[in-house]
Amino acid sequence: MTNADPQELAKFGDLAHRWWDPESEFRPLHQINPLRLDWIDGLARLNGKRVLDVGCGGGILADSMSRKGADVLGIDLATKALKVAQLHAMEAGTPSVRYREVAAEALAAESPDTFDVVTCMEMLEHVPDPSSIVRACATMVKPGGWVFFSTISRNPKAFLFAILGAEYLLKLLPKGTHEYARFIRPSELAQWARETGLDLHSTRGMEHNPLTGRYWLSGDTSVNYLIACRRPA
Repeated sequence: MTNADPQELAKFGDLAHRWWDPESEFRPLHQINPLRLDWIDGLARLNGKRVLDVGCGGGILADSMSRKGADVLGIDLATKALKVAQLHAMEAGTPSVRYREVAAEALAAESPDTFDVVTCMEMLEHVPDPSSIVRACATMVKPGGWVFFSTISRNPKAFLFAILGAEYLLKLLPKGTHEYARFIRPSELAQWARETGLDLHSTRGMEHNPLTGRYWLSGDTSVNYLIACRRPA
């Protein structure tokens, strides 16, 4: 059984043609990408590294990491989104990024201990078994390498901000983008990472001011958050 939800794949597939429109439903991803890119690069130093982006979608993060000098492979199971990513790479002239339609678990069996950096951003809350994705990421990173995750915490504040606020009131995201029961507490994600042998390095929250449209990283992990892990050398 593939660790993917067909409804989730269809949902993002239907929007695939709008992935690179910065004023589309993917506007928040375009806005937060510089923050997460700089945070990843500040810790892992992407230049010259072999990088895997799990759940790459239309390639916003994968493309930007390649522009930092990394050799990037983006993987996803959303066929339409991957085609958009491939087309953008050709049009934008980013030859150091490639894309494959393959499950993380399948690639982990095929290519263990392969990548200097593995990223999995805004994906775990969309799959049936997120802990399986964490295991796959830990398998694919080289000893001494970095693994980065980002997702949404599960608590009343996250429901208010990420679903009611972002999807229904502010309409930053299409209604139904997220399902509250699939949100993941930082403690849960940290436990899954430790169980795979990863060491937790640091955690950052991501906040948003709807009045100014500004996003920033902070110590508040109660809604959106990022986790950096390392595989012991």
